[in-house]
This record gives sequence, C-alpha cells and structure tokens, in this order.
Amino acid sequence: MGQEVLRTIIDNAAIARNEQAPLCQDCGYVIAFLTIGQEVHFSGGSLTEAINEGVRQGYAEGYLRKSIVSDPLQRVNTGDNTPAIIHTQLVPGDEFKIDLLFKGQGSENMSRLAMLKPADGVEGVREFVLRAVDEAGPNPCPPLILGVGIGGNFEKVTEISKWATARPIGQYHPDPYYAALEKSLLDDVNKLGVGPMGLGGRTTALWLAIETFPCHIAGLPVAITTVCHSARHKSATL
Repeated sequence: MGQEVLRTIIDNAAIARNEQAPLCQDCGYVIAFLTIGQEVHFSGGSLTEAINEGVRQGYAEGYLRKSIVSDPLQRVNTGDNTPAIIHTQLVPGDEFKIDLLFKGQGSENMSRLAMLKPADGVEGVREFVLRAVDEAGPNPCPPLILGVGIGGNFEKVTEISKWATARPIGQYHPDPYYAALEKSLLDDVNKLGVGPMGLGGRTTALWLAIETFPCHIAGLPVAITTVCHSARHKSATL
C-alpha cells in the first residue's frame, strides 16, 4: 500500500509539472526568508509591498487557491493570498537572497513546540520529535520533510525549524555532531511505521534537517515543522 501511495504521488508530481497545475489544492501560506547584504539599498517603494504584490500576481496568474483570511476569528478572505510572512536577516555584502516557502496548513497544524529542560538533553529532543511525528499520523500527508529547531527562545526556535525545511535534501548540517543526529533521527522516524499517507511502511519522512541557535542556560527550546510531500520552495539571489 505504501508503495502504491508513493507511485501516485510521483504521478501527481508529473501531471503538475506537465500541466503547470498545483500539486495540491492547498497552495500554501507564502513565507519569505530575506537575506540582505548591508550594502544593498532598495529604492522605488516598499520591499514588503513588492513581495506582497508578487504574491498577488503569482496567485492570480497561476490560478492558485487563495487561502489567507485577514482576521483569525472573523475569517474574511483577503482574496489574493496576502500578506506573506517575512523574515529578514542582515549579513555583510552586496547581495540580496530571497527564499520562498509555500506552506500548506494541513501539515502546519501538526507542527509542535516544546520548552524542554536542559537536563533533557539530546534524548529529550529525540523523544519529542518521535512523539510529534507518531501522534501526527496521517494528518500531515506523509512522507514528510521535517525541520527541527533547537535553541534560541520561544519565538526563535519555531523560525529556525521552518528555515530548516528550506535546506536542499541531502545537504547535511555542517557540524558533524548535528549531521549525525539528522541521520539517526530520520532513521528513527522511519522506524515508526507511519508510512506514506499514514497507511504503514518504511517511508514516513524523506528528509530531516536541524538548525540551532544559542539559548539561555535555563532552557532547551525545541520545535518541529512538518511539511507534507508537496514541499514547495524557491530561491533567488540578486
């Protein structure tokens, strides 16, 4: 059954590519990670508005579903999938890099945050990740791309877990300690037996990436961002 699901996913991807159609009816919340060189200067208007205008045009011209509501409780659709969520990082240099993620909400609903104790250590991180994936079951549409953030604080750890999902598959963490942890965690996740679409099998996740950030001596924040098999992102450098 798991193999049949994987074949169907591959067929769906081929149809989407050939017909220029969405992989899934949930065309995502646009998340932009901006890496801006300190020597870069933007002129002619607002950078935030330029990004949102790109989202408006892209979702209209691509006939993509508009999924964003202007208020979380009153639920009025914005009609153009804006605004995007924008994260900005300043770095030395004269280049501007933009990474766009198109995040479906079904898998986003299965993302989790834990404020562990420092004494929980790496085994506490492992237990949290495995429990989150196991409890999610079929809901995030596996096979998954998993981003794990470790460190920072309450808000930073979720940001870096999302950023981890944009790393190319096969590009391990530069620190050998975390590269080994990525490999062992992915192996443990696939031993859970959730499988494609939760129907059982050895392929619960296709990839797992870890990002870290310094943290307070009294805390060990951990977050996991779950991304469905329709893991859509694009990068450009100017």
